[in-house]
Amino acid sequence: MFTGIVQGMAQVVAIDKKHNFQTHTVKLSDEMSQGLSIGASVAHNGCCLTVTQINGDLISFDLMQATLALTNLGDLTIGDSVNIERAAKFGDEIGGHSMSGHISLMGEVVEVIDTPNNRTIWFSLPQEQMKYVLAKGYIGLDGCSLTIGEVNEASFSVHLIPETLQRTLFGQRKVGDKVNIEFDPQTQAIVDTVERLLADRIK
Repeated sequence: MFTGIVQGMAQVVAIDKKHNFQTHTVKLSDEMSQGLSIGASVAHNGCCLTVTQINGDLISFDLMQATLALTNLGDLTIGDSVNIERAAKFGDEIGGHSMSGHISLMGEVVEVIDTPNNRTIWFSLPQEQMKYVLAKGYIGLDGCSLTIGEVNEASFSVHLIPETLQRTLFGQRKVGDKVNIEFDPQTQAIVDTVERLLADRIK
């Protein structure tokens, strides 16, 4: 389980590409790598990956074809950075919201509005997925637990404070970038349940 509180960014220093399979190696800070062991779960841009090799501060993770196709991790090149969150431990403070690390789909940045003290980013989604996006609700974007701002027919916005911009990739995001999206599981469960009940009544 993850909380959506990104601990920082890590640079991708190596990518070993094979058929429908890749191994990514990232350089973690001492704080992010402390106590890390083989088999541990670490979220990269919100996607839960398993540690497969540790060589000092260089940590490797294997990515299957489904992960490469569904998430923006498949577009990474050496030198790119990813948002990093270690798996939550029992007793940790949950400052964001409960997240599984299982990406629902990718959204696209369609507008970036900068003001002196914050940044607003608009994202587009397939219209059929917007039912899970509710104003003032939670959403996971590249591993960050964020509160949804405004919602339109096929897009939504989030408002980002300087701390988030400094600690995560959202300080660098631009129009056209793809971001990993994990819908709030409680919102998704409620929407799906209501849809199923209404469908049953119509039958």
